[in-house]
Amino acid sequence: MPEPLRLLQAGAGGMGRAWLRTIAANPDVVLAGLVDLDVDVARAAADEHGFGDVPVAASIDELAGQADALIDVTVPQAHPVVSVRALQLGLPVLCEKPLAETVRECLGMVAASEVTGKLLMVSQSRRYFRAIAAFERQLAELGPIGTLTCEFYKAPHFSGFRERMAEPLLVDMAIHQFDLSRKLIGSEPVSVYCDSHNPSWSWFDGNAAASAVFTYVDGTRFTFTGSWCADGLETSWNGRWRASTPGGTATWDGDNAPIAEHKSGDALPAELGDEPEEIAGSLVEFVDAVRSSTTPQSEVHSNVISIAMVEAAVRSANTGVPVRIADVITDAYDEALATIQDPALHAALKAWPNPLKAVGLQD
Repeated sequence: MPEPLRLLQAGAGGMGRAWLRTIAANPDVVLAGLVDLDVDVARAAADEHGFGDVPVAASIDELAGQADALIDVTVPQAHPVVSVRALQLGLPVLCEKPLAETVRECLGMVAASEVTGKLLMVSQSRRYFRAIAAFERQLAELGPIGTLTCEFYKAPHFSGFRERMAEPLLVDMAIHQFDLSRKLIGSEPVSVYCDSHNPSWSWFDGNAAASAVFTYVDGTRFTFTGSWCADGLETSWNGRWRASTPGGTATWDGDNAPIAEHKSGDALPAELGDEPEEIAGSLVEFVDAVRSSTTPQSEVHSNVISIAMVEAAVRSANTGVPVRIADVITDAYDEALATIQDPALHAALKAWPNPLKAVGLQD
């Protein structure tokens, strides 16, 4: 048996504590250190989760030498600094979603992974549900998806920054569903038309409701419609899904086993496995990828496309016209070249013959 992977975790807030519980439950890893700008918060979180003998610090530089990899659970605006620094210190990184707040920043993180030769993976935890794996198996039997829909209706009262954002639903939530559509369809998005608005009874300052239609390379249409001001008959936090194929239809309510039916009317049972779910699933795949030098789901290059889907939807909602995913990425690439000051990262970006090929949007 290989030695447990020694993990340094950055971030000891609410999500950081969820990661501490996940690390404690996984025998293939050990916590080597916990970092937070507030060292007292880090010490309290470590102690509360059974890591009383684990060192804490305010900077990853102080503890990087004791670790094999980093889990970045800092706030999204800190990801480009923390994850890139960890890569430069020689540590593979598993970064909480979203990778960064803009595609421009994401491209700098891609460059850092290339320059250092270290893995940067994003924890898109909604990909790791047993029901999703069962849903995928049903769809593989039914045939290629023609239309995929997701309805998302919740009524959370967050307070704080989400209720002040211009596009809270699209920017803070829809990344989960947009990213999952890529996994289910098995193709890449080409363009999106999106309309967003704020219901008259909304407690959000910005647009808490939106509808978006994505066109994919293979012709599939993915439609997302949702609201964060939808009291009554709420959906799962995963949304409610329906896929139409030549061989029949499959649905998933976001919580329970998916339901599928052949076009003949015969039921197609769901086969649920026992694989780890949510962030536990992310961690298992990350550890395996580090040990085997394989490419995991949501490796940084590919994950840029999911971030670009969000940016494209917001741009479409603001302009009222369809937006191409490729245009968002190429615009972000030009911005990155103009703003990234680190010579090595800038040189890596400039060496790309085509940014769309670099992230896997083109062959």
